[in-house]
Amino acid sequence: MRNPINVLNSLQQHSSEKSYTYERLYRNLYNRDFYLLAYQNIYASEGNMTKGTDGKTIDAMSLERIDKLIESLKSEKYQPNPSRRTYIPKKNGKMRPLGIPSFDDKLIQEMIRMILQTIYEGYFEKSSHGFRPNKSCHTALNAIQKSFTGAKWFIEGDIKGFFDNIDHKIMIGILSKRIKDEKFLRLINKFFRAGYLEEWQYHNSYSGTPQGGIISPILANIYLDEFDKYMQELKSEFDKGEGRKKLPQAIIFQSHLQRLRRKLHVTTDESERQEILQKIAEIQKQKYQTPYSDPMDNDFKRLQYIRYADDFIVGVIGSKEDAKSLKSKIAEYLKNSLKLELSEEKTLITNSSDKAKFLGYEIYVRKTNAVTTNKNGTKSRNLSGSVCLSVSMQTIRDKLLEYKAMSIETTVYGKENFKPKARYYLKNNDDLEILEQYNSEIRGFRNYYSLANNSSIVSSFGYIMQYSMFKTYATKYRTSVRKITQKMRIGKGFGVRYKDKKGNIKTRLFYNGGYARKKLKYSEKVDIIPKTIMYTAKTSLKQRLEAGKCEYCGREDGMIEIHHIRKLKDLKGKSRWEAFMIARNRKTMALCRQCHTDLHLGRLK
Repeated sequence: MRNPINVLNSLQQHSSEKSYTYERLYRNLYNRDFYLLAYQNIYASEGNMTKGTDGKTIDAMSLERIDKLIESLKSEKYQPNPSRRTYIPKKNGKMRPLGIPSFDDKLIQEMIRMILQTIYEGYFEKSSHGFRPNKSCHTALNAIQKSFTGAKWFIEGDIKGFFDNIDHKIMIGILSKRIKDEKFLRLINKFFRAGYLEEWQYHNSYSGTPQGGIISPILANIYLDEFDKYMQELKSEFDKGEGRKKLPQAIIFQSHLQRLRRKLHVTTDESERQEILQKIAEIQKQKYQTPYSDPMDNDFKRLQYIRYADDFIVGVIGSKEDAKSLKSKIAEYLKNSLKLELSEEKTLITNSSDKAKFLGYEIYVRKTNAVTTNKNGTKSRNLSGSVCLSVSMQTIRDKLLEYKAMSIETTVYGKENFKPKARYYLKNNDDLEILEQYNSEIRGFRNYYSLANNSSIVSSFGYIMQYSMFKTYATKYRTSVRKITQKMRIGKGFGVRYKDKKGNIKTRLFYNGGYARKKLKYSEKVDIIPKTIMYTAKTSLKQRLEAGKCEYCGREDGMIEIHHIRKLKDLKGKSRWEAFMIARNRKTMALCRQCHTDLHLGRLK
């Protein structure tokens, strides 16, 4: 069998060729190494220890288990299990449905995801930023700030229940444009129709992507790539003119300045030179107060579009009627071509001087005559028309209330006062855990809003979180905030001293990274929640499975199963197998079948 990395590299070579079609993809699912690569990709997720409707988890993964899946796929008898439906709270108080697939289904979905991503990544439009390698919320926002300059109107797009309303027939039709492998398409269709169990009652799934499925994000991007390409066509039709007309007064000013500068260059009389310089300064002052081009030029129009998952925003240089017409065309296309509905209430047309909302930021176009000077001393009026990203006090307020780190007191004049408060549900944690909780929350909020032009406002978030932490410690130790601050003072900051596993005294300080604005770093993976535990397995799971050696008893002649645990910190280290996993900082252990059985029966010491 071919190395799966080589297979994916081979598929990727034709990704950007729009007319290229792929055949014989299904046969890659007969390759054991593909399963092992998929397993290596997804094994670390804690959710893999949650049972699916088949009662199985990632635990006891083995080559035998993989071979059974391969045989069922070869005969096309494989049938995905229905997902187990559960609900998680949304920010608006409603509940979001989430499906928990069985692990075997996750494994096959991960292989499909790798293949689809390789095929489509080079085919996707640049305007798409969600669930893609090297793209994120920050790259989407950065693209808006660079390309929406001078926009007069924003269209804030909202698609009603997108993930639940993807039409299966249209989805398969879109896939079949590039994929000419009926077996592969039938397998994807099986996942669409697997259904779900809720309170042990089966429900069919007639539309939407697999709830909670690994392939949902890539399928959503493939579906909405049709919309991205339509928006590109709409842009080519809408865009008009090379540039705005220059205003006559601006041309006159420029002509006067050129004439005076030529005169300045040849005159030698100092008093005359001073007189010319004074006239130049006066004309430049008038010039900076006068628009260079006609902002209402009907012969110049532009459309810009950015999408992140099912959220999108359109920037329009044109009239409000143009924006209304574009909104109508977008709604019509989504309805007729993709069977999706644009929410009339939530899809807003906003004047660019007001604030549109996108990905948690507020976006507006600056209107100012302010003059800036670059490092060479050249003055320019380049701030007018630039796009600003901002974080609102409402966003800060909502996040603090979500963390229960603050209460609000309303004064007699109706003004809200933010008051830090103790988080009582943390008081039973140890000191280091409390500090780390606050640090991770502050750092996460600060990092996400670091692109905002007013990012320094996040310091108020940090201030309230700091005093909430002091109050939490004061509640834990039944003392005052003043005594806690004295106790936690370490140099110029605050922190906690603790002992590591070797008994060494270590220090962890409260966040002191500042709140200044940062430029986008493309290496940052801002969409990925950072792991709190690092897994440092020098030997891959593939090698450990294929080695066939039990890491407990040393047997080399039996079938190996990988034992998984949810969290490394749950282990106490009292038994030899627990000490083994803790010492290697692993959540996995390769065991022979007998040792694995003994472990679950409590017989393994």
